[in-house]
Amino acid sequence: MSILQENISLKPYNTFGVHVSSKYFAEIFSEADLKDLLEKGLTGQQALLILGGGSNLLFTKDFDGLVLKISIPGISSRVDNDHILVTAGAGVVWNDLVNYCVSKGFAGVENLSLIPGTVGASPIQNIGAYGVELKDVFHSCTAFEIATAKKRTFDFEDCGFGYRDSIFKNELKGRYIITSVCFRLSRQAELHTQYGAIQAELLSRNISNPTISDISSVVSAIRVSKLPDPSTIGNAGSFFKNPVINKDQFKTVFEKFPDIVHYPAPGDQVKLAAGWLIEACGFKGKTVGQTGTWKNQALVLVNHGSATGQEVYAFSEEIINTVYAKFGVRLEREVNIL
Repeated sequence: MSILQENISLKPYNTFGVHVSSKYFAEIFSEADLKDLLEKGLTGQQALLILGGGSNLLFTKDFDGLVLKISIPGISSRVDNDHILVTAGAGVVWNDLVNYCVSKGFAGVENLSLIPGTVGASPIQNIGAYGVELKDVFHSCTAFEIATAKKRTFDFEDCGFGYRDSIFKNELKGRYIITSVCFRLSRQAELHTQYGAIQAELLSRNISNPTISDISSVVSAIRVSKLPDPSTIGNAGSFFKNPVINKDQFKTVFEKFPDIVHYPAPGDQVKLAAGWLIEACGFKGKTVGQTGTWKNQALVLVNHGSATGQEVYAFSEEIINTVYAKFGVRLEREVNIL
């Protein structure tokens, strides 16, 4: 049974390390806990925030409502014809799930190594990295409707996945709480090594026939080299989405900036590297007060110690406006702003 607490500091629960507090707070360790709380109607009486690892949000003020920290544990697996179905509780640390799968020889999530956060947030955000997205391995998820406390299973078609997007960020935003996610993996690996950084790292290690363990290790090394550890410096990983533009707009940009980093995208579009755009505007490693960009990756905004959420937000706005003025491309924040 979860216990409702009052006036709780949220600094330990957000990877930016921003000092804010919540009026009410409860930690959920089971579906029974959640169902009990929902049936009591406490969630309908005030603003509600569902919190996983706190790695994809920026608090700009205290939260005048109820924060539910979803900490449902557990990982299990079963064979389904030629595939392996792995189910994990919403509170499982994402990288713990990846390590579990890699250790068992279950292929599909190795490129998603070291992404911060918890399993429950993965389908909401359709997390992705190095050529793989959550939707590529998603089978289903279970969730409780907040208004009715009824449990529902969502399959792939239900979720409306897009680039860093899903139905849970649109039509169903704020209506459901995910309690577990099931992934469809395989013992036959279909490796994704097309990103140059992966290929270069494999080459430097003299690996010509990589395993999923090799890919996981390489991706982890690349992320560690580029991204700061939230336990030592506050951050939420990649702060901006990589912008996707049409080919006509890309042609205009490419004529002015022929060295721009880009990748093909579905629907006859082009994806640009947001980090490259930001760095090209002179922001890499820049510090403004207690905030700034990370020295090794301009896509990451950091808290150097005592930055407020408002300061980080204002700095991100400066980046967006500067990139737009230079390239005519408007960046979108990947991090949720509260």
